[in-house]
This record gives sequence, structure tokens and C-alpha cells, in this order.
Amino acid sequence: MAEIDFSRDGHVAHVRLNRPKSLNAITGDMNRSLLQAWTEINADPDIWVALLSAEGEKAFCAGADVSGDEEPTGRIAFGGGLTGVGGPLLTLKKPLVAAVQGYVLGGGFEMVMCADVMVAASNAQFGMPETKAGIMGESGIMHRAIRQLPHRVAMAMILTGERLPAPQALNFGLVNEVVEPVDLMAAAQRWVDKLLAASPLAAQAAKAAVLSRADMPLELALSTRYEPIEAYAFAADRLEGRTAFAEKRKPQWQGR
Repeated sequence: MAEIDFSRDGHVAHVRLNRPKSLNAITGDMNRSLLQAWTEINADPDIWVALLSAEGEKAFCAGADVSGDEEPTGRIAFGGGLTGVGGPLLTLKKPLVAAVQGYVLGGGFEMVMCADVMVAASNAQFGMPETKAGIMGESGIMHRAIRQLPHRVAMAMILTGERLPAPQALNFGLVNEVVEPVDLMAAAQRWVDKLLAASPLAAQAAKAAVLSRADMPLELALSTRYEPIEAYAFAADRLEGRTAFAEKRKPQWQGR
């Protein structure tokens, strides 16, 4: 059985970690499979949304598998390139929904911080165990946490290794929704459906604009031209959006 399940359902790509007996810890082979999945998602215009999830009840992902003597993955960043740790950063162009449960630790935590929308089961626990375990490698997870959580919340997690339960993660805006474990995938699908209701090209252009200027001063971001947004002005979906509004009906997006 594949340790990364990759499938398509209409305009949605499903990427699922499938190594539950090892808490879905990511091996080199899994990392390469993730890279292939993200690359295909970026390249296929008929994929509009990606959904990242994991098999098992105990953990979404406990991070990298450090139990074996596997050769390094070369210049592939962790998470198939999503994190930019250990290799080049791969920016996913399509909206990404993450559905997490149980332990979301180390590299697994960092990987889901790359998602655009995150749904958590009530038993989810987010953590950075590096300092508590006396293991300090790449610091990417810390840079992301300090930007996505209140400063002292992130610093307490970084310095002590204490975990953040899902209800607190919701309070701090780290996740969009917390549900019971049995409802996790249904809740994630609701978010996928919301994203599918939007123009896929408009969503991709908006994501590119936001991410490319997230660390810049507001004045500079406001004065920047965004090629994907300008290109969207000539897309068929833009005309469909205006026509559907005038006709008081739901738009029928084509992704073109």
C-alpha cells in the first residue's frame, strides 16, 4: 500500500499520508512522492483545490522519520518542497486545505502551516518538540510559528516544547475550525466546496499576490503590479462571473 495516497475527484486533488503505524512520519520516499503530487497539482489546470489529510486516529504527522539510515532526499525540501526546509521552496499555486488530527508535531506541524485553510479534530495537538528532545535542526518551523501565532504563545511552544491543543489553536487563529474527529473529513469537504464556489483563476491570482508580498511593507504591496491578476482580466471566467451576476445565477467556472 502506498505511503502517500494521491487521487483526484473532479477538480479536487486528495493527498493523504498513509503510514499510521509510524504516526505518518515522513520518509525520504514519502517526501519524493509529495513533491510529485504538488508538482502535478501545480501543472494541471483542471485541479482547482488540494486537500491534505492523513490516515489513522493518533496522528496527522509526527514529523520526519529519523529512525532509519535512509539516504538524504537531496535538494527536496521537507513536505515535498512545501516548507522550504532542506531544499528549494515549492509554492503551491492552488488553494490548500489541511485536515489534521492527533499529534501534529515538528515537520508535520510545519507542513500544515503552509496550508491556506486548516480544519482540526478536537484531539489535535500542535507541537515543536525540538528543544524538549534536545534535537535542533532546521529552524523553519520556528519562523512560521512566530508569524502565525501570538509572539509569546509561539515562543513558549518553541522554548518549552509544550503542545498547543486544538481549542486554543482556534482561539489564536491557527486553525479555521475545530470539530469532533468523526466529523473531520466532512468539515474539510465543506471548506473545499466553498473554495470550489469561487473562480479558480481568481483564487490562484489572489493567493499569488498575497504570498508574494506578505513580508513587504503595506505601501510597497499596494503599489505592486500583479501579473496573475492582470491576466485574469482577459479570462473567460471573469466574463462568466459578470454574466452570472447579471443573470442572478451561480457561475459555471471553467478555469480558463
